[in-house]
Amino acid sequence: MIKLEHFYVVLGVMLAIAAVMSLRDRHNRRRYSTALFWALYAVVYLIGERLLPAVAGAIMVAMALIAGFGGVSMGQYGSLSKEERVSSAQRLGHKLFIPAMIIPVVTMIGATVLSDVQIGGTLLLEPKHLTIVSLGCASLLAVAAACWLTRSTPVQGMREWRRLAESMGWAVVLPHMLAVLGLLFAEAGVGKAVAHITTTYIGLDSKFVAVAVFCIGMALFTIIMGNGFAAFPVIAGGIGIPVLIGVYGANPAVMAAIGMFSAYCGTLMTPMAANFNIVPVALLELPDKNAVIKAQIPTALPLLVANIFLLYFLMDQKP
Repeated sequence: MIKLEHFYVVLGVMLAIAAVMSLRDRHNRRRYSTALFWALYAVVYLIGERLLPAVAGAIMVAMALIAGFGGVSMGQYGSLSKEERVSSAQRLGHKLFIPAMIIPVVTMIGATVLSDVQIGGTLLLEPKHLTIVSLGCASLLAVAAACWLTRSTPVQGMREWRRLAESMGWAVVLPHMLAVLGLLFAEAGVGKAVAHITTTYIGLDSKFVAVAVFCIGMALFTIIMGNGFAAFPVIAGGIGIPVLIGVYGANPAVMAAIGMFSAYCGTLMTPMAANFNIVPVALLELPDKNAVIKAQIPTALPLLVANIFLLYFLMDQKP
């Protein structure tokens, strides 16, 4: 059976290779700290489940310190020259889209057609994480197709992987840390504190006001924390469950779906969502660091208002 853990190992090996490449890159003025950053991240994926929680936490703190003090920098990657890339693109034409198209097509096939396929009485794909496992298989097939089409090697693919990873730098880790932060906030009782503040200082006797506070709270906490999954347990525990469900009888599925959609409105407006709003700026070398956010705000605000009205009118819908 192909399991999600297998892809953790694959990603861990890729991070370890990136660490070795960074260590050997004499053009990187911070090659030692950059290599240490990727090596620590590789350890989390390769043996994370065997580590003591305190050790795993210390690794993440060390990674944050390395990134915070500017220890992750870019080096030299052995990329093709501009002329070679243009020549290759002209030769391949629209075939360049084949690897990209393999990913959604194979993912869909794996999640539907292959969901019940068995080999020797064992399911081919892990049913608990069927879609993600299918995505992992599709990504590996896409890499193989890209190497075949471009007549390149897996080594060059690893060089490009390292270039992309180091272009994103610390932002690669940020979504994971922020998602964990949401769980920590929930365990620490932040949701109860939010419930106390909102019920004390905001009149939630009005159903519309309660809905508006919930949706806006989801967006605001996402702006602060950079991740809708981090904001959800806090706001759902403070307002969604005790007020919308407990008082107004909202359908939990509707509340959760539109609540997360409201959180994503906050994602469009915050630099904390670095993988969405800061990394593209770095990769495209845009002069304005907030260019993506400025372009998204005119969409995010009306969409947030629309979510408030959607939840208000649909929250009573039963399955």
